[in-house]
Amino acid sequence: MSSEAQAPQSENGRLARILDGIEKVGNKLPDPAILFLCLMLVVWGVSALLSNMTFTEIDPRTGEAVVIKNLLTAESLTSFLTGMVKTFTAFAPLGVVLVAMLGVGVAEHSGFINTALKKMLRITPVKLITPAVVAVGIISHTATDAGYVVVIPLAGVIFYAVGRHPIAGIMAAFAGVSGGFCANFIPSAIDPLLQSFTQTAAQTLDADIQLNPLNNWFFAASSTLPIIGIIWYLTDKVMEPRLMRSTPLDEGIDAPALDEIGERENKAFRWASLAMLGSMVLVAVLAMPESSTLRDASGSLTNFSAPLMQAIVPLIFIFFVIPGVVFGYANGVFQSSADIIKSMNKAMEGMGAYIVMAFFCSLFIAAFSQSDLGVLLAVKGANFLQSLGMPAGVTIVGMVFLVGFVNLFMGSASAKWALIGPVLVPMLMQLNISPDLSQAAYRIGDSSTNIITPLMPYFPLVVVYCQKYVKNTGIGTLIAAMLPYSMALLAAWTAWLLIYWGIGLPLGLGASYTYGL
Repeated sequence: MSSEAQAPQSENGRLARILDGIEKVGNKLPDPAILFLCLMLVVWGVSALLSNMTFTEIDPRTGEAVVIKNLLTAESLTSFLTGMVKTFTAFAPLGVVLVAMLGVGVAEHSGFINTALKKMLRITPVKLITPAVVAVGIISHTATDAGYVVVIPLAGVIFYAVGRHPIAGIMAAFAGVSGGFCANFIPSAIDPLLQSFTQTAAQTLDADIQLNPLNNWFFAASSTLPIIGIIWYLTDKVMEPRLMRSTPLDEGIDAPALDEIGERENKAFRWASLAMLGSMVLVAVLAMPESSTLRDASGSLTNFSAPLMQAIVPLIFIFFVIPGVVFGYANGVFQSSADIIKSMNKAMEGMGAYIVMAFFCSLFIAAFSQSDLGVLLAVKGANFLQSLGMPAGVTIVGMVFLVGFVNLFMGSASAKWALIGPVLVPMLMQLNISPDLSQAAYRIGDSSTNIITPLMPYFPLVVVYCQKYVKNTGIGTLIAAMLPYSMALLAAWTAWLLIYWGIGLPLGLGASYTYGL
């Protein structure tokens, strides 16, 4: 064998050993629920320790020095106990997942999703399944968090159906949905949401500045192709071969069998699809009038505050329940309304582990937020970046990596930008860097490391999806699997921004790269 052939094998072997080590260490961590509990206790202890210290960093929300709140005082512990139920029930991902899964459960157990997958596989070449899954994951951002509860689990089913490793499908979809969160050629609610924080931050330095809600649209759209290519290559050439060698599937996996489609099934699918399409058309018709109640006060349908955007999860529930019910009755799977409820019950049976994890995760995130440790971390990082006084391109790269690091501790894109945007945006404006470019850099860092932090609210849910095929899947398994995706996206996406900037292509509508004081 030539030295050229040996080199790639050696590199692959070295990568495999590194990932195996990360997986081994990560899986020695306690159960995710216990991990969140331990992290909450750590936050309590650190908050008590730092609450007696004085910091010079300024809290952008108040304009005063950051003060860490002691969570171990009698008052704080009392508030923790009295607010525990509300903290859990108000945990946003919990409602999103459970409501969507009720609808998905009806569509799945009626057989509608199974038939849809069979039809999709008939027209999609096996070699193109990976990029198709990633592309759907990226597009799912238009419907906020739909990708986490619909696309990711279905990707596992699709890969399993064609004889590929299902966890590879879950990884590819997770990388597309979460790692590529800020890339999409279709404008979504995240665009005006981030722009609103960016504009507010920029107006602290320039009260008259106005930014377009789609100021990053062109860059986000152009990012989809390189992101799909990176995830496609890593999945097919690196990660799935590793899974095939080291992660055998469990026996007796309960996954849909994608057999031939019968005439009755075909007819049922046509009626169900028409019902689904009809419900979508009805919503579109209701949204069209300028006076529609689905629009916000400014008449927008896509602003984060628009009722249509707020109703995305209920609409997902409806769009899956309607065709699921029609298909179930037309195909003879449902005989009565009791069968519909049973399908919902079955969908909830697999959510027990996630609900337990969500309980402890909600308590940890609430504690971290209340302590203001995240504010201190974000402001210190921003101040350090400013102190370096590096050239614009290097500063932007530094910002991307800073945001990627902070993202490991603060998963919410809007909350994180609300905290560090008022520091970073005016700071970079003083370095002649426009708010539009700062926001684009933020979106890269915010997306790339989503898939390697257990503190991201949907991370435990993805672990549960994997356990459907390999029961001993743990946090370490998923982190090791997603680390190559994260690092590749962080590096390649940053390079793409620098190339895009160097060529001078427009970032979005009304956007610029420089700001003149």
